[in-house]
Amino acid sequence: MAETVRWSLVISKETDKALRSYLARHGKRKVNLSKFVEDAVRWRVLDRTVAETKAANANVPPEEIEAAIDEAVRAVRSQRFPA
Repeated sequence: MAETVRWSLVISKETDKALRSYLARHGKRKVNLSKFVEDAVRWRVLDRTVAETKAANANVPPEEIEAAIDEAVRAVRSQRFPA
C-alpha cells in the first residue's frame, strides 16, 4: 500500500451530506470517504492536465501531433521489445 498523509478539508455541509448519502446508498461506509476523495482528486488532476495539454497544442496541426505520438510509441516499443 502507498504511503499516506492526512488532510484537513473544509467543505460545505451540502457537499458533505450529498457524499455521505451517496456512499450510504451504495453500501459504503465512512472508511470509503478517503478513497472516494482520492479517486476524485486523481480524476480532476487528469482532467486538468488533459485540458492544459489540449490548450497548449490547439494550434498544432493534427498530423504533427500524430507524428509525435507515433514516434514516442516507436521509441517505447523499441526499448521494451528490442528486436
